[in-house]
Formats: sequence, structure tokens, C-alpha cells
Amino acid sequence: MVAPDEALDIIRRGTEEMLLEEDFRKKLESGRPLRVKAGFDPTAPDLHLGHTVLINKLRQFQQLGHEIYFLIGDFTGMIGDPTGKSATRPPLTRQDVLANAQTYEHQIFKILDPARTTIVFNSSWMGEMSAADLVGLAAKHTVARMLERDDFSKRYRAGQSIAIHELLYPLIQGYDSVQLRADVELGGTDQKFNLLVGRQLQEAYGQERQVVLTMPILEGLDGVQKMSKSLGNYIGITDTPDDMFGKLMSISDDLMWRYFELLSFRPMDEIGRFRTQIEAGTNPRDIKFLLGEELVERFHGPGTGARAKDAFIARFQKGVIPDEIPEVEVEGKDAGLPIANLLKGAALVPSTSEALRMIKQRAVRIDGKRIGDRGLAIPRGSTLVVQVGKRKVARVVVR
Repeated sequence: MVAPDEALDIIRRGTEEMLLEEDFRKKLESGRPLRVKAGFDPTAPDLHLGHTVLINKLRQFQQLGHEIYFLIGDFTGMIGDPTGKSATRPPLTRQDVLANAQTYEHQIFKILDPARTTIVFNSSWMGEMSAADLVGLAAKHTVARMLERDDFSKRYRAGQSIAIHELLYPLIQGYDSVQLRADVELGGTDQKFNLLVGRQLQEAYGQERQVVLTMPILEGLDGVQKMSKSLGNYIGITDTPDDMFGKLMSISDDLMWRYFELLSFRPMDEIGRFRTQIEAGTNPRDIKFLLGEELVERFHGPGTGARAKDAFIARFQKGVIPDEIPEVEVEGKDAGLPIANLLKGAALVPSTSEALRMIKQRAVRIDGKRIGDRGLAIPRGSTLVVQVGKRKVARVVVR
């Protein structure tokens, strides 16, 4: 086992908040493997790099010798997580939940060691709970405490409905910690209330309270909104190597450091040396190449990162990629911004008719790929490296 001080330093990296650090230190000083829990609702079939911020932290716990419980909330997934929602969210069907859960099992083992990971489904205990048991669980918490949740309190004050089943969600997530006797639970910053309910319920059931670690929400390719498939600003871990590399190259130089801290497995002192190199004149693009290669190889295997980099350079033609790509913001549309309007709005062409002509001539590339569909619409939140001809290149952010 690693010494507690060293373990604390490792776990602190990229962690937003630790509640409570003194409790965590005591658990580490016990010398026993800790039971570390993280829950995922299988609400979509694919994971993206934003999800892996938390999974990377689980990997660190594994490397420190602790026990990982990857909880798939197949029962809570049928409720629908109300966190951050301004209206009651429709639940998924049992069939949807199980189909999505199967894909999770395959994807997480691109990061975690399957031999040291226990996958659990909360339906295994919630499905056995009687109505009387559920009433007993509900008696462990109060409506007043529930309404302390920011999203619930806002909806209550606005006169918007809050369904009874939504109040059960934090209770069941907290009860999962009771069932697993969790020492540590991880979640996003938006899950803090639910994680703290777990601490309170463990105490109510006579258990030692878990330590809560909240992880930051990773910004998407636009550098502003959280990474989300619905916003189109995401990098899926099942994206092809070329797509993944191209998307990573589209992020801004400033956002690159955020990705290095939260996604890279490189030591922080090495990342610090990268900063020093850039200050001394190294092209930021060359450092971004290293990030792209590392992440592509993590999800696609040795050698894939270098091949994706070579393909990216070849697509843009050697010598055409400028040292610094200018960034341009354009106003999006709810239905998606037509590609011709995007090219004109980014000042890459003088008119939409010229944009359509260039697309017809196959002279337009997005993230290195030629575009031939003149009806293409780009969703809000997208960040793209767009090239028109050989000389006009811009990083375009669609707001």
C-alpha cells in the first residue's frame, strides 16, 4: 500500500472537492483496501471523454490497491436522474436500460482493469425491496432536506411540478452506498447533493460514513459548455482514431491544459515542462499532438495515435497547417447551422454561393475530412477545424 500522504497527493489531482479529507486520511491509515463506488445511469449507449474524468480517478484507486465497484444504475435509470432538470424527465424502459448497460461494460475496460473491477447493478437489491422496505427507506430523509437541492428548490419556487418518484432518486443512490458499504463515492460536481445523501443514510443505518469526491465537469470542444452528445461538442471513446484525433486538434490551446490535467496519465511535472517549452517557443500544436496520440492509443491500442497524427497531417497536406489557427465564433441555429452559412460567417468565403461552389469542388475540409454534402447542418456547441482550399483555415465555434 502507498503511504497515506502520497495517496492523498495522487487522488487530489483533478479532484474538485473532497468531503471530508480528514475522514479519507483515517480510512487510508487503516491500511485496508477501501471500497470505492461510482454509479452510472445507462441513459445513453456511448461514453465520451467527459465520462472518463471520473473513470480515470477509479483507475488511480485501482493502482493504489483499492476495490472498485462500478455501479450501473439500471433501477435508477428507469426513474431518470432529475439533477439539473427543469422538468420531470421521462424514465427509460427496462429494455433501453439493459441495452445501454451492456455497452458500458465493454467501454470501461478500455481504462479499468477488469480483473480488479466489480460491476454491480442496483436492481439486484432494489428489485427485491418490498413496499414496506421502501417506506422505511423514505423515513430516513425529509422533504425539507430534499428541497435544499438547487434544482428542486428552483422548480418548487417556480411552481413547476416535482414528481414523487424524483424524490426517490437521491434516496436510492444513497442506499446503494449502504448496500455496498462504500468507503468512498465519486461523482460529478452536479451530483454533490446525492453523494451527501449517501453519507447521511450510511450513518442512519449504523455504518461509517463514506468520503465524497466530486470531479469537475469537462468542457466540450467549444471550451464553454459541458461535454455532451446532445450539444455536439463531444469526443466519444468509440470514435474512430482519425475522428478522435481530429476533434482533439480542434480544441483551443488554453483548453488543451484542462484536457491534459483531467484526461492525460502523464505526471503533472511533465505537463509543467510542456508549458515551459511553449513559453520558450515550442509550437502549441506539437504539444497537442502528444495529447492526441496518448488518448487515441488509450482507446484504440499501440501505434494508432501516431498513425492518426500522420493521417491528420496528410489530410491537411504537409506545410498547409498554420502554426496558429485563428478562432472564429459564429451564431448557430436550433436546427443546426447550414455549412454554407458557417463558411460565410467564419469569413472563409465571401458568400454562401461561393461556399456551395467550394463544397461542390470538394475543396472544403472539416477536421481534415473533405465535405461533399451541401445540406450539412452543424449543431450548436460544435468546435471544428475548417479548411477552404489550401490557405484558409479557422477553428470555428458554433454558439
